[in-house]
Amino acid sequence: MRVVTWGFGAMGRGIAKNVVESKCMKLVGVIDKNPEFIGKDVGELLGLETYGTRVRDSIDVIEETNPDIVVIATSSFVRDVLPQIEYAVKNHANVITIAEEMAFPFNVYPQESAYMDSLAKRYGVTILGTGVNPGFVLDTLIIALTGVCTKVDKIVARRINDLSPFGKTVMETQGVGTTPEKFEMGLKEGTIVGHIGFLQSIGMISRAIGWNVTKIEEERKPIISNVYRETPVVKVQPGMVAGCNHSAKAYAGEKCVIELYHPQQIHPHLEGVETGDYIEIHGDININLSIKPEIPGGKATIAIATNMIPIVVEAHPGLKCMADLPVPRSILSEIR
Repeated sequence: MRVVTWGFGAMGRGIAKNVVESKCMKLVGVIDKNPEFIGKDVGELLGLETYGTRVRDSIDVIEETNPDIVVIATSSFVRDVLPQIEYAVKNHANVITIAEEMAFPFNVYPQESAYMDSLAKRYGVTILGTGVNPGFVLDTLIIALTGVCTKVDKIVARRINDLSPFGKTVMETQGVGTTPEKFEMGLKEGTIVGHIGFLQSIGMISRAIGWNVTKIEEERKPIISNVYRETPVVKVQPGMVAGCNHSAKAYAGEKCVIELYHPQQIHPHLEGVETGDYIEIHGDININLSIKPEIPGGKATIAIATNMIPIVVEAHPGLKCMADLPVPRSILSEIR
């Protein structure tokens, strides 16, 4: 399979590395605007042998290389990735994007979703948004667990994770490195959004189960650090914001049927916080799943985007979500 990656940040580099090291895929192009990368060999940038594919800042790479699929790792938002998706599809390429809003865009962006679905079908390709969350932990995994229940009354899930592996864009949307005052201002202005994905996860779950969600309530609070914390892209002094404690509740009529909690911050261990993923399903069978520590966000996003490549290439055309496609599985594993 011929692959182009669009975006060479932390996630894009990881996906590109997986493609380079795989036996079933070939990285035929990389698009990025960073002047430090442009013109350089991808293999050398990844700390590997010379590969022969260089980073370019032109989208013409897609038209020139005729890829089977383009993996987009540039933004979290539909408005940003829609033109990129459109260009790739019009060049007859399937698309995977790790933009969180694309995990289930149908409810929040109905017109854009209808357009993407129609465009994909017209060009005979598939579009998928995925990632660790949204895309797996707080939606796909939950949906799979309901498969052993006859009746589900309520779902409660928590993801307590470490943001440290992520890049500048994620830190900005979480408010990491701001003061509490700037955090509140960012919430009002829409520059700080906390976790991008609750609406998408709730939409995917409710459609899969058949629930008619009538109301969603969200709450965002700053996680104030008591110690110094640092990642390659942000520094947090004591008293500054280390992350966002974000939660959402979904109602069917007056009944709360889904509760999702996602406090995420950089280096939570520095203040004794243990990470983990926890799912409770209440129904005719009560299920309690505990994964400790958390499924690592950066590595898992890179992995699931890579693992979905052959599934998306082989899927029926259209705009899809994870619940529409076969169960994800590792494609790079080798028994030695």
